[in-house]
Amino acid sequence: MTDAEAVTGGPATCYDPDRPLPLHHLVYLEDGEEVTVGRPDTDSYAIFPADGAELLRRLQEGLPPREAAAWYAERYHEDPDIDDLVAALGELGFVREAGETGEAGEAREPGAVDDPGAPYTADRPVRWRRLGAALFSVPAWTCYAAVVGWALVAMARRPDLVPSYRNVFFTDYYTVIQAALFVVAIPQLLLHESFHALAGRRLGLRSSLRISRRFYFVVLETSLDGLVAVPRRKRYLPIVAGMLADVVVMAALTIAADLTRQPGGALSFAGRFCLAFAFAVLLRILWQFSLYLRTDLYVLVSTALGCVDLHTTARQMLANRVNRLLGRRDRLVEESDWHPTDRRVARWYSWLIVAGYTVSLTTFLVAVAPIVYQMFTGILGRFTGHGASWPELLDSLVFCGFILAQLVVLAWVAARERYRDRRQRLEHVIT
Repeated sequence: MTDAEAVTGGPATCYDPDRPLPLHHLVYLEDGEEVTVGRPDTDSYAIFPADGAELLRRLQEGLPPREAAAWYAERYHEDPDIDDLVAALGELGFVREAGETGEAGEAREPGAVDDPGAPYTADRPVRWRRLGAALFSVPAWTCYAAVVGWALVAMARRPDLVPSYRNVFFTDYYTVIQAALFVVAIPQLLLHESFHALAGRRLGLRSSLRISRRFYFVVLETSLDGLVAVPRRKRYLPIVAGMLADVVVMAALTIAADLTRQPGGALSFAGRFCLAFAFAVLLRILWQFSLYLRTDLYVLVSTALGCVDLHTTARQMLANRVNRLLGRRDRLVEESDWHPTDRRVARWYSWLIVAGYTVSLTTFLVAVAPIVYQMFTGILGRFTGHGASWPELLDSLVFCGFILAQLVVLAWVAARERYRDRRQRLEHVIT
């Protein structure tokens, strides 16, 4: 094997073992026995063992690969596979190509080395950073607490403000209900994801938004890959920021419903609509407790406990328990492949997966099923009875079309995800 051969697949990363390896600016975050290393300008990150990260630091400081390998062998009494390391660095995009532009816009040639003590500047500055800082400042938190407190007091004084599935029926026309809640859900979802993004951008992290699904839910996802390169205590707010937005929106809608009452004290049409919207937001908050999915609460637990892929490990551990109980030993998953932290946490977290299914089932039975039943019986009664007007019949037909359209969109998103996963050749799972 020559010094220029790549051993991990993909195009070979050519380098001179006696010249410094041209590397991009890299950030390091030590977390226990592992170190997260990555490029903040491209959001490419990987987890290295502590000794591997030290070897990479020597390469970034300008030590030629051959000398860095000798340093490693002397310190750790083991010969490193420097070819394998350089090839992996090339796949991650850590190695500069000939003439490649650097983070600050200058052209760099092979052999050029960053000054480890120099400040880092990126080509594309992070936008909306000041807005993110303002949204999570002390005055902002004071306002959020005041809004939520006001809503709780209002619900305690006025029982008709307490969330109920009956609030969904703010009108007799099901199409209006469906269309109105669908339309207002879009800005609410964007607000949820914007809070995630802005909580990250206040730390200088880039973000991206994509459409995905969780089980049979179509969702929007905010990608904050750079979050793995900041201290763990700073990751919690970007993770839960979306739920904060949901709680504040629900509280604000409750207050609006109370303030728009009719002179006699009854809820106005606008107030009934606000409560319907608030109930829909409540369902999204409850959905976060579906811990059998990768929800915000799952990410919070996984991050706080330092897990790598807790979701997969917990599901496989739960499946192993079931298969052992049924005597199906041939279906057991090899547990030695699991990360030690994931294995330890999964012993109790796997039971939370069962609890998550319980939460979802209870939510469906208590909140969703009554809505579906009332709408279904109402539509059936219109078609089978003799007293329905033509606007009501038209309303029922359009409503059924809406349901069919949602199923088509869900199928399209599922097919798109499957196609994308098939084409993805390299995936780094980092919590």
